[in-house]
Amino acid sequence: MSKGCRAGVWPCPRSLSSSWGRDLGAVLIVLVCLGLGAAVIAAVHHAEVVAHRVGEPFGTLILALAVTVIEVALIVTLMASGGDKAASLARDTVFAAVMITCNGIVGLALVVGSVRHTTQQFRVHASGSALAVMTALVTLSLVLPTFTTSTPGATFSPAQLAFAGVASLTMYGVFVFVQTIRHRDYFLPVVAEEAAAAGVGMVAEASPRAGQESAGGGAGSEAEEVPIAADLLDDEEDGEVHAAAPSGQVALLSLGLLFLCLIAVVGLAKTVSPKLEDAVESAGAPVAVVGVVIALLVLLPETVAAVRAALRNRLQTSLNLALGSALASIGLTIPAIAVASIWLSGPLVLGLGGTEMVLFALTVIISMLTLATGRATLLQGAVHLMIFSSFVFLAVSP
Repeated sequence: MSKGCRAGVWPCPRSLSSSWGRDLGAVLIVLVCLGLGAAVIAAVHHAEVVAHRVGEPFGTLILALAVTVIEVALIVTLMASGGDKAASLARDTVFAAVMITCNGIVGLALVVGSVRHTTQQFRVHASGSALAVMTALVTLSLVLPTFTTSTPGATFSPAQLAFAGVASLTMYGVFVFVQTIRHRDYFLPVVAEEAAAAGVGMVAEASPRAGQESAGGGAGSEAEEVPIAADLLDDEEDGEVHAAAPSGQVALLSLGLLFLCLIAVVGLAKTVSPKLEDAVESAGAPVAVVGVVIALLVLLPETVAAVRAALRNRLQTSLNLALGSALASIGLTIPAIAVASIWLSGPLVLGLGGTEMVLFALTVIISMLTLATGRATLLQGAVHLMIFSSFVFLAVSP
């Protein structure tokens, strides 16, 4: 132990580890929150390094899988130690993750990107297929338990839970296969070169018409064509398109550090959770608020990465992160909970209530309208953010 630790100049690693999960003072809570922010920033940086090396959509898939695997471990750990009080923790956290990703992250990315780029483009095939899989997963795993009759309450029987787990894992596995192998090009960002190619066609069609309108308007028509091409080539991503890819050694190092940062994010979130539960209980808010806040903390890296991608006019990357995280959260959590239920005692409540079903139906309808055209504007982002705000408000005040 260093002299500084013995003298109490700074907190020792041993003392910090011993306080993991215990009652924390105000000063240490502030330090934990600062560490959480630093871990999120570091996780986003290392995820971008890996993504630059392996290319899209593998980079966003790695980040989504890493966050979800650790999130599942956190849910199972809290359920094992929470007893009957944690019966609905998996449902609350998974549904919160769906609402955060499909409305919070998507809405924030659309608003931020539209403010900077006015209108952004994405691929309808990729986003539409992800939305279809997400709708099926949520319906089979979180809606059906409310209506099944084999067991009392919003629960599955052991056979039904096993079927839901296998179905969720199968659908997510097929989606990953399509995303990374079969139709990988569907999930690549719409880059400036494609927009430029579309712009060349627009200019070529406009030139003959301009020439027919005025024989002496050659110079004028050329002047009108330049702004069109300039607008389409405006999003050059600040020179990142031509940046050299990192070496394999650097990418592997960043991958390892990414997992360490994500472990730190989840661990620090778990450290703050006792204070959070006390605050929720003292405020008289529902227990489901704990799952919402935990999902918010765990999804911070993906949120930051999605916003940064939208600022660079890579909305497809933002959608890959948001929808991919929702799919991974359901597709991996339900099978893990099905396996963990073998030794977990107490009921496992998965069925959604009426309010949550209405919010989910509204999310699906609005998402279908948003993803139907391949172009996104500020208005669409504002609508998604309002749905997310409604979810948060109703979670606090049901």
